[in-house]
Amino acid sequence: MKNKKIDKKLLSAILTLTVFGLVMIASAGVIYSKTRFGESGYFFKHQLLYGFIPGLLILYFFQRTDYHFWKKMAFPAIIGSLFFLILVFVPGIGSEVYGANRWINLGPISFQPSEMAKISLIIYLAVWFESKGKQKIKDIYEGLFPFLGILGIISFLVIKQPDTGTMGAIIMIAMSIFFVSGARLSHIFGLIIAALTGLMILIKIEPYRMNRLLTFMNPEVDPQGIGYQINQALLAIGSGGIFGLGLGHSRQKFNYLPEPIGDSIFAVIGEELGLVGAIFLILLFVVVAFRGYRIAKNAPDEFGKLMAVGITSWIVFQAFINIAAISGIIPLTGIPLPFVSYGGTSLIFLMAGAGILLNISKQTKI
Repeated sequence: MKNKKIDKKLLSAILTLTVFGLVMIASAGVIYSKTRFGESGYFFKHQLLYGFIPGLLILYFFQRTDYHFWKKMAFPAIIGSLFFLILVFVPGIGSEVYGANRWINLGPISFQPSEMAKISLIIYLAVWFESKGKQKIKDIYEGLFPFLGILGIISFLVIKQPDTGTMGAIIMIAMSIFFVSGARLSHIFGLIIAALTGLMILIKIEPYRMNRLLTFMNPEVDPQGIGYQINQALLAIGSGGIFGLGLGHSRQKFNYLPEPIGDSIFAVIGEELGLVGAIFLILLFVVVAFRGYRIAKNAPDEFGKLMAVGITSWIVFQAFINIAAISGIIPLTGIPLPFVSYGGTSLIFLMAGAGILLNISKQTKI
């Protein structure tokens, strides 16, 4: 027997996260908006019009679309993602911001191809692993090497932007799907060791990554230089205490904390809403994780299961990386907090993924 009702708890958690994000962008972005655009509500309005509203429409249509439809879109989607990831390096099309080529500008449309790559890779791997079967996936030539091939190409294009945080998230998402599809544990452990080795090489060859590692090990090393962002973030979180300074009363958003509406928004949440607000936010992600993996467990077929695992892992791993980095638990890396940070591209593709996950929930086995 199949369930015909949508997972309301998952839907509620996602909508709450999205509305919560709008509220925090309105609060955290007041001074930043005023400084950059002379209008205190610029970022809130932009997120509302180009992220929240189209995101809701996409969520609605995707949750009504049978998830099996995405099987025939898997190959065109992954090819399109690779094409756009290459386009970011083309002068006049790709846009360089803060020394990184992460954006594409096509007339009035501007977006980050790496966000498209996440959902495209999830769909493609789900189709590919389902077609292989568990025995072939365990084989080094049929399973491991082809998996490394596609993951390596995407990771290379993302790290060239450069975007270490997004590359790490993509690898973690892909590894979760590979694991659930039936891969050998020896292959998984080998990939983890290879990934850690690769990360250490990337840190060694790029000074700014080494600086982030040094700051993580000793945040006081250069509080006005390489340690500035993490020190300001920790100051914001610490000053919030248990109940916070109150919504709208952050001090660090007054041009002290870099990217208060983006990568650093969790610090503003901790400052304004305190430990209570931070725990509330984390619990929402816990609900998404629990419901998402439950949907994967009860999915009617292997394709649905692997897609549900990939989408849920995408949300959960990205949230963990953002919160852990801005709290000083792992080295600082620039990656948005899902559904909460400013960014229309991120929100729209996350809502697309959530819509697919909700459609799978309507077809789960009871």
